[in-house]
Amino acid sequence: MPGKTPSRNGNEPLENGVRNDQDVEMKDAKSKGKKGAKDGDEEMTVVVPPSKGSKNSSGGPTPDTDDDIAMDEDKADDGAVKVDPVAQTVAEIKGNFALLDRAVALFDARFSLRALRSISLIRKRLDPDIIAQAIVDTFPATVTSGNAAKQLLIAIGRESMPLGRSGSSEMEVDSDSSVKTPAKNGAKKEVKEIIPEIDIFLGILIQVYLFDSKQFQRGAEFSKYLADRVQSLNRRTLDSLSAKLYFYYSLFCEQLAPQPPSPQSPVVSIRPTLLAALRTAVLRKDIDTQASVIVLLLRNYLSTSHITQADLLVSHTQFPENAVNNQVARFLYYLGRIRAIQLRYTEAHEHLTAATRKAPSSACAAGFSATATKLLLVVELLMGDIPERSTFRQPTLEQALEPYFLLVQAVRIGNLGDFETIIADHADTFRRDSTYTLILRLRQNVIKTGIRMMSLSYSRISLRDICIRLHLGSEESAEYIVAKAIRDGVIEATLDRERGFMKSKEIGDVYATREPGEAFHDRIRACLDLHDESVKAMRFPMNQHRLELKNAQEAREREREMAKEIQEGDLDEDDLGGDFEGM
Repeated sequence: MPGKTPSRNGNEPLENGVRNDQDVEMKDAKSKGKKGAKDGDEEMTVVVPPSKGSKNSSGGPTPDTDDDIAMDEDKADDGAVKVDPVAQTVAEIKGNFALLDRAVALFDARFSLRALRSISLIRKRLDPDIIAQAIVDTFPATVTSGNAAKQLLIAIGRESMPLGRSGSSEMEVDSDSSVKTPAKNGAKKEVKEIIPEIDIFLGILIQVYLFDSKQFQRGAEFSKYLADRVQSLNRRTLDSLSAKLYFYYSLFCEQLAPQPPSPQSPVVSIRPTLLAALRTAVLRKDIDTQASVIVLLLRNYLSTSHITQADLLVSHTQFPENAVNNQVARFLYYLGRIRAIQLRYTEAHEHLTAATRKAPSSACAAGFSATATKLLLVVELLMGDIPERSTFRQPTLEQALEPYFLLVQAVRIGNLGDFETIIADHADTFRRDSTYTLILRLRQNVIKTGIRMMSLSYSRISLRDICIRLHLGSEESAEYIVAKAIRDGVIEATLDRERGFMKSKEIGDVYATREPGEAFHDRIRACLDLHDESVKAMRFPMNQHRLELKNAQEAREREREMAKEIQEGDLDEDDLGGDFEGM
């Protein structure tokens, strides 16, 4: 019957229209409150799903199923959305601007260093479009900011891009819709001032991109522009950024033709700029720039074999004690190289040992560790010591140190023929490592080692046999070499010139000498030096002591006020919780 509702005992089928009416009634009941619960349990618990036949007969899905399908499609679309790598990289670059703002506001260089450390994460994704997008999104189209931004865009070949536009319309809607009126109402968009630190940071990103893409000439010209701009700005908050700027400036000049050690190399032309930067950094007590420029100047002088000028620079300057660990390791390495060339092997050994200890253990610093270790091995051989075998078993250095392992074996045995063969076979490797001239000095050490081995093996040996075994020219040469070895303390023996033989002395107990004590003293001194350097390297927030003094002063004033109120009778000890103690 048309006026009757169908029964709910399951004898009569329910139509789709009736089911939809029931759904509407249940929604109305929920919206009015808890009325539906009073009518009975039947209306709330009976849920009859429509059959397949009813769906087909109705000629289409119900409105509820339409909503479900639409929601499922939206979820599928959300799951399929992928992040644009270009937009993500631009967002990461712009995210560092907040760190630079905090570095300027708080005058704390740690935030600038954190922004510089992020460059290694985005370095492989940099390209002209990404850098240009970050520039046009950041700089407004004003005269001052426009000139700086135009120079950045010219360096990457994107000078035609307009300034002052946002990267995407969605970002404008999300960030500006709630606070800004449309342009048609006549409201002007507020222009935020761009600090110079952001300008220089983007310039460093351009330097990194140009260096990775091997555009050295353009990079050198752009680096000169950045250096002049940093000097004209004269801001102490640019110290950390300027140190990185000069680093890439020097690298660009090293790659330009003619390359070092040619005296016409462009590295010679940038020395006045680096010396001026060092002078300014010393006057301002700019530790980061001072340490970086000293290292770059030493590298510059050594690349063109100006050892005397490098030694004068070291003697007339003082390397900052609070410099970062990486710069300290580089400085010690270059200082060790200078001392090794000057035949001051003991000092060179100390500096190179400290450099290898301070070198980072990460894989990105494996090249520096290998270079410093190679020079250290040669210096140890020149001192008459034999390096430990464990040095050559390190996984990251095993392949790089293979020629030096063969060299150490030849020196340890004292075989002059094997020594000369190894030098001839690996001459290109030794020249590339800048150790060839030092290795040539090892010939006398090989001869001394051979004499020492023979003095340990034989109680008496003729000079003729020494000449044959060491491949010397004559017995007179063997006599002079043996006499010098005895005078230098290399061997304990006596030389009989009349009979023409060398007689070895009996070896006593080495622990009865001072040698073990001296070795133990050297180890203790190295540990104490490491402890002192670690204490000096500790850093604390700037002006933190002033904040603590201010808080202590405020606490004393509050105690005085509370004590005064207690004396006047305004407060009781019960009001203070019973924990207050008088002044």
